[in-house]
Amino acid sequence: MQKIAREAAAGVKRVDLLFRVWLRSGEERWVLIHIEVQAQPVPDFPERLHDYNQRIKDFYGRLVVTFAVLADDEPGWRPGPYVYDLWGCGGEFHYPTVKLLDFADRVEELEKSDNPFAVVFLAHLKARETAGDTARRRQWKVRLLKGLYRRGWAREDVRKLLTAIDWFLTLPRDDDRLVREEIEADEKEKQMPYITSFEQMAMEEGEARGEAKGLKDGISVALRLKFGEAGKLLIPELRQINDVDTLKRVTDSIEAAATVDDVRRIWSGS
Repeated sequence: MQKIAREAAAGVKRVDLLFRVWLRSGEERWVLIHIEVQAQPVPDFPERLHDYNQRIKDFYGRLVVTFAVLADDEPGWRPGPYVYDLWGCGGEFHYPTVKLLDFADRVEELEKSDNPFAVVFLAHLKARETAGDTARRRQWKVRLLKGLYRRGWAREDVRKLLTAIDWFLTLPRDDDRLVREEIEADEKEKQMPYITSFEQMAMEEGEARGEAKGLKDGISVALRLKFGEAGKLLIPELRQINDVDTLKRVTDSIEAAATVDDVRRIWSGS
């Protein structure tokens, strides 16, 4: 979106990822799909989606499909279409939405699903449900990780989901150690080397990207999901931090933080 839209008085407007896809028929046409994840209710959400959609369309000259993923905690927040009208000139902008809270009572269905996003939904829902309850969070983390064994996914896909679960369901180090021991014991018992152990994956991840970069990537995801636009604005500051111990303290602080300023204090000391 930075390439598409100039900065305006309304503030910074960004689209995280823009995907170009081809039809299964092989037909030579393409459509842009814009997915917006919103973690907190905001009054101008429909208008913002409309603006994103139109700016992308203007830039590429192609139709754009916008989807909204509502990851907030307010059951009643269900943003509708953006409607505008002035002197007979107007229109309506509609967009499909998915409310993650609607899946809270569909745990069994999500656990049986072969859709990778079902795992992400569960991790997100259980992270919110178990806030402040370390024992239950540890149980759910083990349960979700073991559930990955039942799917026939490619190793790299499993790696990404392991990382997602690990970041959503953050635990104190001692509890995480218990989780890792239980998963590794399960691997040995079932003789399933398909998924490498947490420790091996951590080493590979460290060799590939460096521990500090891996931590910053995970914190960036957590900030966007919990604080929405405010969290995104904190990411440039976060990228300047390279001390691993500080980054680990930031990771541990996000769950209890009420605002982005609570997170910022970890490295600023103010």
